[in-house]
Order: sequence, then C-alpha cells, then structure tokens
Amino acid sequence: MDVVEVRRLGMVPYADALTLQAELVEERKAGRIPDQLLLLEHPPVITLGAKVRQDRSHLLATPAFLESAGISLFEAGRGGDVTYHGPGQLVGYPILDLRPDRCDVHRYVRDLEAVMIGAALHFGVEADRAPGLSGAWVGTSKLAAIGVRISRWITSHGFAFNVTTDLSHFGLIVPCGIADRGVTSLEALLARPVPLEDVEDAVVRVFGEVFDRQPVEVPSSPAVAPQR
Repeated sequence: MDVVEVRRLGMVPYADALTLQAELVEERKAGRIPDQLLLLEHPPVITLGAKVRQDRSHLLATPAFLESAGISLFEAGRGGDVTYHGPGQLVGYPILDLRPDRCDVHRYVRDLEAVMIGAALHFGVEADRAPGLSGAWVGTSKLAAIGVRISRWITSHGFAFNVTTDLSHFGLIVPCGIADRGVTSLEALLARPVPLEDVEDAVVRVFGEVFDRQPVEVPSSPAVAPQR
C-alpha cells in the first residue's frame, strides 16, 4: 500500500497555503515526495473560484466591508464558485498523484465526498450527497464543500469541513453559488463543540480507507524549497 504523508499545519494564511501547495505539487510531479494530505485552518478569507472570475454577484459584501471586518479576499486557482474559510473549519489539501488507475475527475470528487461523509458518521452525523451538487450535505445544508484543481493528474486544493465555524460569515456570500440551500457545522448539528483534532483524526483514517493509502504523520513544517 502506498503512503500518504499527513501534515497538520494549524492556522495558515491563505496566501501561504497557496504557495506551499504549488511547491508540493511540483515536488510530487517530479516524484521527489509521496502523496500528501495537508490539514489546516485559515484566518477569515473569502475565495473566488474559476466560475466567478468575471461575475462576482455571489459576493454580497463590499471589499471595503471585508477589509474593515478583517476578512481577506483571494482569487483561488481551483474550480467552483465562492466560499468562505475561517477558524473552526478543517481545510484539507490533498496533493495526490491519481495515476495510473484513478484518472477520473468525477471519481476523485466523489471519493472526497466519501471521506467527508465517513468522517461525519464518526460523530453520529449522517451526511449524504446532493444530486447535481458537490460536497457533503445534511438535509439541505452543506456540511463540507469541495473545490479541486488537477494538473497532469496531480491534485491540489480540496475540501473544507465545518466543525465549529462561525456560520454567520457565510451570510457575506452565496455559498458555492447556491442560493436556496444553507450551511451547517458539526457544532450546530450536535449542539456542542467538537475538537478540531478529533475531526482531523477521523478524516485521516477515512481518507486512508477511501484512497487505499497508509497515512504517515510527518512534522508540521514541510522542508520543501521552492524550485528556482
């Protein structure tokens, strides 16, 4: 069984995470590192996917308001619409080589959904897929969002799982461009706080099962130098 190195990075600014992903993608393409799973949180940030580069109607707050509220705004290099990241949300960035036998974008997204659904079930929450939509859902509310990028079958970006996230910040956007559905979190569903580390543990275990990888914990500060 191939390994996946798990790096628990804590709170990471979004721009720094983009830089790190780019470095690790190049390392993975060159075969210098095995598959990676980065687990982290972001300070409050709204990210814009490929669908909203020209049309920002799903961003409901003005840049001036976001600045005053301490919420950053970034154009992300992933697919999808607009989403919010913030403390209490577990963000996962898998850097995987899907070759030779997993070269199917739809299968990859479904596999990430399976990881989120399996992790939620660990806490007694029955999440599911929603026809025609990505992510993990409880009823009509999204528990986990997915937005990925794949370059030469190397993945980046990934998923955002709401654990104790401040759900009011989703009111600044139309989450993922879906106006008639809501957003939820484990804390809201269980009516109690859930330690983020416990959710990380569940995600790591289910990720290994779904992707047939052996998780190996490594130090949280990746020693990967940028390619020059």
